[in-house]
Amino acid sequence: MTPDVLSQNEIDSLLEALSSGSVDVDAMRKEDKKAVKLYDFRRPDKFSKDQLRAIQMIHESFTRQLTTTMSTMVRSMVSAEIASVDQLAYDEFIRSLVQPTVIGILEMYPFSGNALIEINPNLVFAIIDRMLGGRGEFSGKVRELTDIERTVIERVIMRMLELLEDSWSTVVDVRFRYENLESNPFFVQICPGSDMVLLIILKLRVGDVEGMISICIPYFLMEPIMDKLSSQQWFASTSKKSDEDAKGILKKRLGKVYVPVALELGHTVLNVSDVMQLRAGDVIKLDETLEAPLGVRIGNLVKFRALPGSVNGRYAAEISEIIPGEDDLPHSKGGAEDD
Repeated sequence: MTPDVLSQNEIDSLLEALSSGSVDVDAMRKEDKKAVKLYDFRRPDKFSKDQLRAIQMIHESFTRQLTTTMSTMVRSMVSAEIASVDQLAYDEFIRSLVQPTVIGILEMYPFSGNALIEINPNLVFAIIDRMLGGRGEFSGKVRELTDIERTVIERVIMRMLELLEDSWSTVVDVRFRYENLESNPFFVQICPGSDMVLLIILKLRVGDVEGMISICIPYFLMEPIMDKLSSQQWFASTSKKSDEDAKGILKKRLGKVYVPVALELGHTVLNVSDVMQLRAGDVIKLDETLEAPLGVRIGNLVKFRALPGSVNGRYAAEISEIIPGEDDLPHSKGGAEDD
């Protein structure tokens, strides 16, 4: 490409503009500079922005469930939100942790390998104090957990994993299994230090105490499901799952609704004076015959016809016909017609 050559008149005009100040040289230099993004080829990015967005949406669902569940467990106001979703080398994450801390080692079934969840000690002691009847205060002294405290926090972690499974189920079927609890981060080696990991950091507040929860998943565990991690996939699967869940919940709840059921033996019309004169032993003549089917009334509607009889010495009725309602009748384009 041949550069443009300025004429003498153009050069004179440019020099005059520079001397008069109508052209800002610094602004022209800034415009020429292009935005440069630093890229470390030794530690390349493994997750795209769309995949990180899908992971964030998965864990936003997790934080909503965690807020409700933890509030019930500790009997206190709890708030949870995502602080960051990032990718970095595993050794950078390990060096960022305090010691001692609380690290739960997890298995992601059916994938081969381990992930981990780390909870800041100040948050751990506040949760334990609330669950054991205290006010949820943290003295500021970090120490190793006792056997009883380990048992309590293990229950909390396993409950978190149940919620995590439910949130991930919108994209892929993953089972998180708790394996062990560790306090020294340098004793936990779930992957080589230079390997890239997915790091989700949550901010959890229990009463007046605030702390971080970190979920660390190595890239090689996520690799088999990378094609399913997209925001479009998450929205599509979430919508489908919501519809199915809503139908299941509605059906389950409707199955527990009690409705009055009555068997109509017949009908007749009486004057009020006749009704007032009725006595025990009187006979009322009905409009129906013995062979006519009886009406089975569900609530205020007659929905079935039935034939009277007996079963094991008890009065009974056998459904012989279903009476369709307005919602059960087929609708034509021209509307309903009377016969």
